Amino acid sequence: MPVVLAAILAQEEVSEAKDLYPAVGELIVGLIAFFVLLFFTWKWVLPRFRQVLDERREKIQGEMEKAEKERKEAEKLLEQYRQQLAQAREEANRIIEEARSTADALRRDLQAKAEEQAQATVARAQDEIRAERDRTFQELRDQIASIAVELAERVVDKELDGATHERLIDEYLDEVGTSAGNGSKGKDRRGSDGA
Repeated sequence: MPVVLAAILAQEEVSEAKDLYPAVGELIVGLIAFFVLLFFTWKWVLPRFRQVLDERREKIQGEMEKAEKERKEAEKLLEQYRQQLAQAREEANRIIEEARSTADALRRDLQAKAEEQAQATVARAQDEIRAERDRTFQELRDQIASIAVELAERVVDKELDGATHERLIDEYLDEVGTSAGNGSKGKDRRGSDGA
């Protein structure tokens, strides 16, 4: 086989100038085919290509405009949320302040009520002390009266009538009351009387 190949190559000796340039007919057919292809490309392919590029550009531009619009809306929403958050904080602070003022008012009311109750308790205790003092004073008065009557009966050695008895008791009690009210003055006077 190598021999056959060598023979075929030897038979086809080609001139160098003729093989380098294409034939004129082929060149004309090639040029016509090129211009026809160029015409079809310019007439149908390029417009379609431009249309696809324009559609793509419009789509990208629309998406960019949409993205810009959404970004502005997002900023607007963010600002609204910030305002709502600020309002919520103000409302919370207002509620806390109201709660504090309510608590202060309640505390003041409770203190006032506690003071009123304490004053009422003190007043009741003072009333009870006065009542006990008056009761004790009355008992002491009765005892002194009976002692005074006994002493008077012994001194006079007779029994006194009711009117005289009452008059003597009242005089003695008045004297005891004034000497108790005068304090040490009454003691000094009794001491000087007794001496």
